[in-house]
Amino acid sequence: MDRFGELKVFTRVVERRSFTLTAQDLSLPRSTVTDAIKQLEARLGVRLLQRTTRHVSPTLDGEAYYRRCLALLADLEDAESAFAGVKPKGLLRVDVQGTLARHFIVPSLPSFFAQYPDIELSMSEGERWIDLVREGVDCVLRFGNLPDSDLVARRVVTLTRLTCGAPSYFERFGTPASIDSLAGHRMIGLRSLTTGHLRPLEFVVDRNLRHVTLPTTMSVTGTESYLATARLGLGLVQIPHFHGAGDFQRGTLVPVLTEHPPPSVPVSLLYPRNRQLSPRVRAFIDWAAQEFAARGAA
Repeated sequence: MDRFGELKVFTRVVERRSFTLTAQDLSLPRSTVTDAIKQLEARLGVRLLQRTTRHVSPTLDGEAYYRRCLALLADLEDAESAFAGVKPKGLLRVDVQGTLARHFIVPSLPSFFAQYPDIELSMSEGERWIDLVREGVDCVLRFGNLPDSDLVARRVVTLTRLTCGAPSYFERFGTPASIDSLAGHRMIGLRSLTTGHLRPLEFVVDRNLRHVTLPTTMSVTGTESYLATARLGLGLVQIPHFHGAGDFQRGTLVPVLTEHPPPSVPVSLLYPRNRQLSPRVRAFIDWAAQEFAARGAA
């Protein structure tokens, strides 16, 4: 293995905290990963990693060397991509909120691969807050306001939302004419995967945000289940317009309280601040941003 190969192995071990996961990520035998680290440490004359039976972590020298390696590898990738006709290539790992991916990303993937045929995309679906570096993910797509973090966030669209329910629900509980008339109504609880708390209904009243928590028949953590249970008439929900557009057209869901909508929410692509973007990550982020802009908030 050449020296740049050793650097790629070393940086991935630091990020994944595992020889086994590194071997899987790079499609190498585990023994090759182990030998590469041994050769690197022998050549440098320092110990770069602390190893136990359950854990791998960088030493102080390893942390310093890791930061230098990131810069070297990024410079190499940029240098190679600077030549005319050289397109981004390699494995790209993204983690996306599934409903957003299915509406905005997946339909246009053929055009992405037509532009970048040498990129291999590994796309996982999730909504929880993850450690991108530790889990080996290049960027994530998330819905909603973001907690403070060291990640760079690129907002790609702002989604309008509506309060709605099924006709069968309104037959049982009546159609609310105002926020104050919500007494006696029910909501389907959307539970945060991060905190475990139920999210209240939100309404914008005279530019102020008003929260309303109603009794729940059930609560869910997934947006698809949230929508499906609304169709069954189990309670009121608040969803992005694009997610319920088909239901609104068919009449299976009916918007209410439209004069006091929930606040719009951003959709963002996030990536680590301390890492220079590789050409393939930059290509995906720019392409995804264009797709969201083209499709808008519909």
